[in-house]
Amino acid sequence: MPLARTKPVMPTTNRLLDRLPERECAHLIARCEQVELALGESLAESGGPIRDVYFPIASFISLLKPMDGQHVIEVAIAGNEGFYGTPVALGVDVSPVQAVVQGAGPALRMSAVAFRRELSSSPAIRDCIDRYMHVVMAQLIRTSGCNRFHVVEKRVARWLLMTADRAHSSSFHITHEFLARMLGVRRVGITEAAGALQERRLIGYTRGELTILDRKGLQLASCSCYRADLAAYAAALG
Repeated sequence: MPLARTKPVMPTTNRLLDRLPERECAHLIARCEQVELALGESLAESGGPIRDVYFPIASFISLLKPMDGQHVIEVAIAGNEGFYGTPVALGVDVSPVQAVVQGAGPALRMSAVAFRRELSSSPAIRDCIDRYMHVVMAQLIRTSGCNRFHVVEKRVARWLLMTADRAHSSSFHITHEFLARMLGVRRVGITEAAGALQERRLIGYTRGELTILDRKGLQLASCSCYRADLAAYAAALG
């Protein structure tokens, strides 16, 4: 029997921009172009130029690090809680990661040149972006430890929760092969971890459609990194 899909409540704004004072928020949005990001679209290549920054609205972007020319691993996800283009805010126009659209939908786009100009002219925008970069750096540091010390099942639970938060839905399409690629582990490890979560009725999986059945239970099954990520964001950005 097919799993019921929960209709997502799609956001209409970007939470990071919403944090700005009304005048600065309106000013920044007026200088952006709204675009529709397509699933699988590449926004930047590792080692390539960053021409634009993106503030997702109802889309999200995977940041992938190629390793040795054979493998990639996801190091972060940018959804409507933040933006893609943190190197630009640090004065760098070269991307250390490959940025790929994992969740299709609208986003606000601004050229890197215009973005740097706004950062230099508005202390409020600069402060907001700096706080978000602190959150991202904390997440990257935490993820490096998570990948080394936490078991696959807990990492899978964390990734599913992070993705559901940015997809704004408890159901989304995912394959074991794709998840193994994102987490940098063998597919058999993903199959075993997902099977254990399914046996406990925390998730359901049918024909590539995954549904979180028990969100609280999945949070308990996740490593502490998921809760730490949420706490870091709340502490820095409210």
